[in-house]
Amino acid sequence: MFDFFGYYGVVPETFLPELPQELWRAGKLELAHGVQHALQVIRIATACLGQFLAEIESRGAKDLYGHGSTASWLAEIAGLSRGEASAVVKRAIALNPTRALDGTEVPPLAPATAAVAAQGLVGDERIDQILEILKNLPADISAEDRAGAEQILANLAPNAGPRQLAKAEANLQGLLNPDGNEPKDPEPKEPRREITLERRKDGFWKLTGLLDDETGARTAAALEAHAQPRPVDEFGQADLRMKCERMGDAWAELLDLAIACPDQPGTSGYRTLVHVTVGLEELKSGLGTACLDFVGTMTAREARLAACDCLMVPVVMGASGEPLDMGRLRRFVTPGQRRALNIRDGGCAFPGCHRKPKNCHAHHIHHWADGGPTDLRNLVLLCGFHHRLIHHGDWEVRMAADGLPEFIPPQYRDPLRKPRRNTLHHV
Repeated sequence: MFDFFGYYGVVPETFLPELPQELWRAGKLELAHGVQHALQVIRIATACLGQFLAEIESRGAKDLYGHGSTASWLAEIAGLSRGEASAVVKRAIALNPTRALDGTEVPPLAPATAAVAAQGLVGDERIDQILEILKNLPADISAEDRAGAEQILANLAPNAGPRQLAKAEANLQGLLNPDGNEPKDPEPKEPRREITLERRKDGFWKLTGLLDDETGARTAAALEAHAQPRPVDEFGQADLRMKCERMGDAWAELLDLAIACPDQPGTSGYRTLVHVTVGLEELKSGLGTACLDFVGTMTAREARLAACDCLMVPVVMGASGEPLDMGRLRRFVTPGQRRALNIRDGGCAFPGCHRKPKNCHAHHIHHWADGGPTDLRNLVLLCGFHHRLIHHGDWEVRMAADGLPEFIPPQYRDPLRKPRRNTLHHV
């Protein structure tokens, strides 16, 4: 039987650290020495294991044990996964000599590293880092230069961390390969960008994606810029949205900006295209459903909100669901009116809101479905949040005698319901 302790020249009684009967009584130096001793024992035993595995690899695991590879055999006897066992065997072959089929010796890839590993001075992580560095060295350097580089790394490893070895790699690359590696591709690869959008059964949409570093950084910057918390309003109410909710709202704002761009293909600067698949009476009352570009459904109340600043195609349906009349495409807010609104309101007109015109919709104070005209005295700029608040909340908006919009809070916010204006945009 193989004499492990005799082979390594150690006394069994002193090979393992001697644990005091009551470890809690040990001082800090005893604890530190115990850890260092145990680490050295583990590393020496690992080096010994590597020699055994290298010998098994040389003889062939199939001939010895009927396994297709040394890694599969080790995985079985050690209770490891195939990936874990493969890493151990790969490390063992790199540090120890093996034999080819004709019996000739195959030298190890990193003999200097194997020497310090056998003394228990380096662990698997530093060994793997050294092997990776050696793999990245130029293929055309001489054997002498490669051996010298490995010796430098092996000397550093016992007292160096990953950063020091990485710095040493950079120095070696600069010395051995000052011109850098020749690019494999004549042209840079196209950046990898993936977006998947699918509609769930509950009506929500699931968005997943993968962006390259530059596009990801630009996306993060754009979302962060639009996801800032709303300032505390005059009633002392802070923005209670979680960051993920603010990021979702920011995504919606970015979509509005993109769709409103005149060069946007398919929209020509219109924010939304809504096909109303309910009767106009139902639309006026806010009851029923509408279909957004024939994808899913939304409530008639949501259609009223979207119709404030969009293209609307009313489709009058019969009792059996057949289209009776297809209305003409009608443009509600002209570019000139929009510019005038931007100048007059300066942004969201709701009291205390800081949103700029580019983040706002043109809201009909007296809705077009109820006969409201599309002129400046019936239009006001509102950001997405306050637009929804006006449509679905208890706030009211009206045009004052001086031609500027003012907002009337609900009675539970102000019993006197005193009209308020936004003073942030015009000082």
